[in-house]
Amino acid sequence: MHTIAKTIFLAAFALCAPATAQDAPAAAPAPAEQKPTFDAAATDIQKQLEDSLKELSALRERVAAERLPLVRQLGDLEQEVVKARQDAQQSARLLETRTFDLTGITRDIKAREEEVSYLGNLLVEYLRNFESGLHITELQRFRKEIEGARLAAENDELAKQELFKIQAGLLSTSIERLHQSFGGAKFDGSAVGADGKVLAGSFVLVGPAALFRSADGSVVGTAEQRLGSLEPALTAFETPEVVKAAGDFVAQGAGAMPFDPTLGNAHKIAQTEETLIEHIKKGGPVMWPIFILAGAALLVVLFKWVTMLFVRTPSNARVRAVLSAVAAGDKAKAVTLAEKLPGPMGRMLRAGTASLGGPREAIEEQMYEVMHRTQLRLQSLLPFVAISAAAAPLLGLLGTVTGIMNTFSLITIYGTGDVKTLSSGISEALITTEYGLIVAIPSLLLHAYLSSKSRKIVNRLETTGLSFMNEVAKAEAKAAAAARVPAGVA
Repeated sequence: MHTIAKTIFLAAFALCAPATAQDAPAAAPAPAEQKPTFDAAATDIQKQLEDSLKELSALRERVAAERLPLVRQLGDLEQEVVKARQDAQQSARLLETRTFDLTGITRDIKAREEEVSYLGNLLVEYLRNFESGLHITELQRFRKEIEGARLAAENDELAKQELFKIQAGLLSTSIERLHQSFGGAKFDGSAVGADGKVLAGSFVLVGPAALFRSADGSVVGTAEQRLGSLEPALTAFETPEVVKAAGDFVAQGAGAMPFDPTLGNAHKIAQTEETLIEHIKKGGPVMWPIFILAGAALLVVLFKWVTMLFVRTPSNARVRAVLSAVAAGDKAKAVTLAEKLPGPMGRMLRAGTASLGGPREAIEEQMYEVMHRTQLRLQSLLPFVAISAAAAPLLGLLGTVTGIMNTFSLITIYGTGDVKTLSSGISEALITTEYGLIVAIPSLLLHAYLSSKSRKIVNRLETTGLSFMNEVAKAEAKAAAAARVPAGVA
């Protein structure tokens, strides 16, 4: 291409050179020896031009010859590109499909894992319910299966398949037990007798009732659960007829079966029964001040009740007779009648009649002194009963606090698993509160009763004293009126 451009440039220069020579001003004629040089150059340039044109034509022919294969090759390449694009699009769609499928599979795997976890939890919960629903005698029978399933659930290195296999085995065992329960089940085991010895023998379980017969047949009874024990406790039959019938039933699997309608609850309740002394002892040391306070309050109440019971009260007619004598101004008669009146009423009226004729203030002070002394004597020791009614619940609360403190101390040592161990502190807390209220409530009621009775006596004295002073005033008014009447007036 460089050669062709050079040739074209030289040809253009040659064509332009004569015109330039014509347009230029006349110059000195060139030397003769330069003319052949220009002709030779033109010839050479012409030859080069022809050669370049030939070369250009050959080049064009070669380009034309090579263009068609290149066009075909370009078309093939374009088709390959289109096909590659189609393949790429198909691969992208396939990748998206595979990604979507992979997401679905991942979601399905997660759902299956959740289902497996849910089923595992269900089987573990079923194991707990199965164990808790067993009769105490069946714990020995299914102990191996239960322990195996429990240990398998706690083993993190065990495969899920093996775990489900073990749990499914326990499920099959429970279904088999369910079928056997319709007709009763007989199996060997051991029970704890009343003397604490473990006896080997056979159980017969019919519904919720279980009978046990020792291997030698000497002990026959019902198998029940004892508080705080995981071994079946034997409650032996006492009647020979019942012993024989139950023994034959266990040995032969047929016959008359003794049945406890309470399902052993009667024996459990009997074991929890306690005497009053045992109940009080559970209250702890706080029970002593509560009972001392209760005894002292009871003695005071009895003393005050007897004292008020023997307070003699004269009848209203006899009191009115004394008041009538006072109103009439007959001091001698009033004193005589007052001497016959019993009790604090008589003492007050005797003090009043003895002071008749003196100043009213002196009479009133004499009667008020007797009434006040009587009031003090009636209300003495009653505040102690009120104090007992208020202090007894506080002592019960003190016992509650100490009992709860003992309970927490036991929790620190033994934990919360053994309820029987914790029952002592709880019993102390509740029993002291119970007896504190038992002492407080009657003390409060008795204090109210005795206070009311005392007020009634004092109120009657006050009423009679006011009536007495009113009659004294009337008598003085009559005497004053009589003194003002002239001596000659009939």
